[in-house]
Amino acid sequence: MGGLEGLRVLELGEGVAAAYAAKLMADLGADVLKCEPPGGDRTRRAGPFPRGQEGDGDASGLFLYLNTNKRSRLHDPAELDALAGDADLVVHDLHLRDHGTWGLDTDALRARHPRLVVCSITPFGLTGPYRDLWAEELTVNHGGGWAWLSPGASERPDLPPLMPFGHQASLQAATSAATVALAAVEAARRDGIGDHVDVSVQSHVASMLEAAFIAWTYPGFVADRLGVRTLNPWKIFRCRDGLVFLVAVEQDQWLRLVELMGSPEWAGEEVFATPEARNANADALNLLLEAWTEQQPAEWLWHEGQRRRICTAPVLTMEQVADQPHLRERAFFVEVDQPGAGRVVQPGAPFRLSGGAWQLRRPAPRLDEHAGAGFGPRPPGGAAGATSESTPNRRPGPLDGVRVLDLSWVWAGPFASLQLAHLGADVIKVETGDRLCLGRRLPFHPPGVEPSLNTSGYFNQWNQAKRGLVLDLADPRGLALAKELVAQCDVLVENFAAGVLDRLGLGEAELHRARPDLVVASVTGYGQSGPCRDYMGYGPTAAPLSGLASLTGYPGEGPAEVGIAYGDPAAGIVAAWGVVAALAERARTGQGQRIDVSLWESTLVCQPEGWMAWAMRGEQPERRGNRHPAHAPHGCYRSRPAHDTADSEQAGAWVTIACTSEEGWQGLCTVVGPALGDDPRFATATGRKAHEDDLDRAVEAWTSERDRWETTWALQAAGVAAFPTLSPRDLATDPHLEARGFLERLRHPEVGARTHTGLPWRLTERHDRVRAPAPTLGQHTAEVLADVLGYGPEGVAELVAAGVLR
Repeated sequence: MGGLEGLRVLELGEGVAAAYAAKLMADLGADVLKCEPPGGDRTRRAGPFPRGQEGDGDASGLFLYLNTNKRSRLHDPAELDALAGDADLVVHDLHLRDHGTWGLDTDALRARHPRLVVCSITPFGLTGPYRDLWAEELTVNHGGGWAWLSPGASERPDLPPLMPFGHQASLQAATSAATVALAAVEAARRDGIGDHVDVSVQSHVASMLEAAFIAWTYPGFVADRLGVRTLNPWKIFRCRDGLVFLVAVEQDQWLRLVELMGSPEWAGEEVFATPEARNANADALNLLLEAWTEQQPAEWLWHEGQRRRICTAPVLTMEQVADQPHLRERAFFVEVDQPGAGRVVQPGAPFRLSGGAWQLRRPAPRLDEHAGAGFGPRPPGGAAGATSESTPNRRPGPLDGVRVLDLSWVWAGPFASLQLAHLGADVIKVETGDRLCLGRRLPFHPPGVEPSLNTSGYFNQWNQAKRGLVLDLADPRGLALAKELVAQCDVLVENFAAGVLDRLGLGEAELHRARPDLVVASVTGYGQSGPCRDYMGYGPTAAPLSGLASLTGYPGEGPAEVGIAYGDPAAGIVAAWGVVAALAERARTGQGQRIDVSLWESTLVCQPEGWMAWAMRGEQPERRGNRHPAHAPHGCYRSRPAHDTADSEQAGAWVTIACTSEEGWQGLCTVVGPALGDDPRFATATGRKAHEDDLDRAVEAWTSERDRWETTWALQAAGVAAFPTLSPRDLATDPHLEARGFLERLRHPEVGARTHTGLPWRLTERHDRVRAPAPTLGQHTAEVLADVLGYGPEGVAELVAAGVLR
């Protein structure tokens, strides 16, 4: 069997997160049975719809995208136990208050079916002080800290923090959930012990804030959405016929940019001579640079900049995304013959697998198309179910016994291997003497500590629980050692530019000669094939390329940066998902695989609303800020400043409110009073949407007189999804994140016990905490060579003396 064929998944709920997690498995061959409530999944009512079919539940673009390769039946609580007993995995996004309606009792299910894995994906998780709170996508995006940073480098403190378009938080958390849940299923197949995977969307968002979190817990700086970048130029620039994102990180990239511009006199002035000078004079730099970019065609600037090794990327609309030769050559888009909607082009796989398991075998189902369906008897094989008798969380993680060789650096690759370490894999991070991880050199050092290559919070955050080894790959003896290590590893993760591994002598043929069943995950900006394969693809380019930047922004304003280098964590979690899926396939076939992960495609698969609006209606959705396409109020509102919690007078204090039902609206009116409830303009959902500007002003007049937490608790008590926009400083001491064990403070030999983000999920049966701090430079070189390759102290010492090891 290839892919995930034979895996049985029961999906419960009616939202984005569980549906996408199950889709990831279904598209690799799993049998997913989707149980829907009587009115159908709410994404059937979300749209976008083909023209003339508005409201047709079988033609909603969001539903169609999220539910390929699944079967659908109406949920019957009386049949839940039998269905779960025949399944390997139950995945749901049900709030605790809805468990009774659906007949879900996780503890009872697992007691009756010990091999079963249950995966819940909820806004705040099913434990902790916030577990009962009402929440929407807006809530967790702001509550997880992403919106606090967005839009990046804003010059408008009067405008609120901004969520990116769509369901980015839910889709990222869903990919993480699929990764952990499948790893837990595979562990249960080995030892007969199932588990409960409890995923918090808020925690996952907080785990992907780039350097913002450790900027506070290391140097004590609160990053926010305002001001200039620490590296310049870094900006979306106007061109003659569009927009281009441009960033010059290194001095040589700046010099090549100056040459591209024809070496204008201003570029040679002392005020722009060094990175520090450009940062100090960023406003003048950007004005002068944009005066030049405004004269250039966007397409030319993208390709000519990349030809000169300058990181440029166009800000694409969905129409332009659809017309990209690179995506066409990589066969990224797929056409689905969807009953009731016709032939619809959709985004394809989040990665390319050499084994070819990903395919769309059937369109999304009509409501109850498979009425009364089940899984049938379980086939023989696999470990027998067993009852847990050990203390919870004492079993090793689901990937215990898996060894990973990590050749990656900076963020995307390390983020991928960090997920594998979180799951219990032995991750060996290899650095080379002339290519130490860039994260070690970034200036995020704690006060009172002498800066060194071991004290940067950036490196220490993304390399927790890994073993560190320094190896000279340019030396033939170092290359030979690398191949020896490959032979003893199950997985290799790398994010070199396309073709670099081949030039190092570690191409795919060499790797599989050393270990035929090796799983290789390669992460690059544009992928390993296609006309743009050699282009530079830093994380911030993914939002412009995928259309997300063109969709994100305030109403009436232009496209916006999304606050983080989104392509890096998006590709990183996709790579981790690909690795776990490939390992599951290898367990049944004995075959290794190459996983080709592109930052562009990993981000583009998370734009279903924007893409389907173009594919089904020929429309580009308007930028709507924090608003919802159908409901109001739905936004981020200024709160009364509180000196003990607000991070800066300029950034402000903010609270989100989302009323997506009549019950939520009535709850808001009960708390706020006649200013809302007695206004006839707001009496209906249609009226509230038509007068949204006035409604938002009325809501903010009320919130601005209150502390953000005062507003939150008052509205939550009335059944309203309300929550503050949290900063990194807020997150680092948040009582809910503390209660869930998300904040980790393991003692590091040079920086002591600093706060890091940990696992955004909890397990019931297996280890679910960070096991060790990040390694110091070469900390485990001798240890790895001894216990992996059998080298003795004398052999290691000889290689160290020769400069092969450090």
